[in-house]
Amino acid sequence: MPAPEYHFLTRWSVAGTAAEVSDVLGDARELPRWWPAVYLAVEQLEPGDERGIGRRVRLHTKGFLPYTLSWELQLTESRYPYGFTSEARGDLSGRGVWALEEDGARTRVSFDWRVRAEKPLLRLLSPLFRPLLSANHRWAMARGEESLELELARRRAATPAEKNLIPAPPPPVSPSPVAVIGAGAALGLAAYALIRLAFPRRRRG
Repeated sequence: MPAPEYHFLTRWSVAGTAAEVSDVLGDARELPRWWPAVYLAVEQLEPGDERGIGRRVRLHTKGFLPYTLSWELQLTESRYPYGFTSEARGDLSGRGVWALEEDGARTRVSFDWRVRAEKPLLRLLSPLFRPLLSANHRWAMARGEESLELELARRRAATPAEKNLIPAPPPPVSPSPVAVIGAGAALGLAAYALIRLAFPRRRRG
């Protein structure tokens, strides 16, 4: 079965300059600190050149659904401070393009993500649960916009007291036992349905 393909286009608007936003988004090692709802761990594998080109990291990520993903991301192009491009491989494979444009005191951010779901679980679920998996991505990106706004405010804080007034970013979602059981049941039904589609029962004469 070929890996299911997805195309997502996300748009944000955050307070700050393009350089401020780029400095946050461009440092993958800091993702678990300011975007912890999605990025559980990051390990740098290669540092890249002086512009970061070639930097490669291993990511452990999740959304609101009860599964995690392990994949690598490599920076292939930098347009600092107006964006960058990265290539992914692993449980997710594809290409992501970040574009930044200043708009007064704010910066408009767009993320064009063309990705294939390589994880076996996602290959199995995608034919029946594509809308749910797409919703999982939209949820993750909404947490990203919220977390980025908080991180930019934290970096602009003039004093430690002012910084302490800024809320912590949204944490990871811990699925309840009911959600895990429900996901397991859904997976079983999906597997059964796919098997029935692939191997229809012959009528007896």
